[in-house]
Amino acid sequence: MRSILTLVLILIPGLAPAFEPVRDGGQFRHLIEGHALTRLGIRLEVRADGQITGRGMGRPVSGEWQWRDGYFCRTLFWGDTDLGADCQAVLRDGDELRFVTERGAGIHADFRLR
Repeated sequence: MRSILTLVLILIPGLAPAFEPVRDGGQFRHLIEGHALTRLGIRLEVRADGQITGRGMGRPVSGEWQWRDGYFCRTLFWGDTDLGADCQAVLRDGDELRFVTERGAGIHADFRLR
């Protein structure tokens, strides 16, 4: 079913999400300030002071981030599991942010600003 929906969104112009790149660290800080990033089973606070806190699938999440060369660069722990460092492209569509791993060349995850 999901593949059919994806195909429909590709084939019908104007229905696909209109994600626009977030290239400026100041713009990113403004977007996240006072908001949590949420996704099924995940709630994160990416704070303007460079800290990441929250919970994901019942486990604590912690880390640090900085804006570097147009990318959201973070280190992240999920419980005791080190998820490592990664610089990610950030895109925005309304109250949704898309984070794309490997400087925009990898997989993506979409979060709502709440």
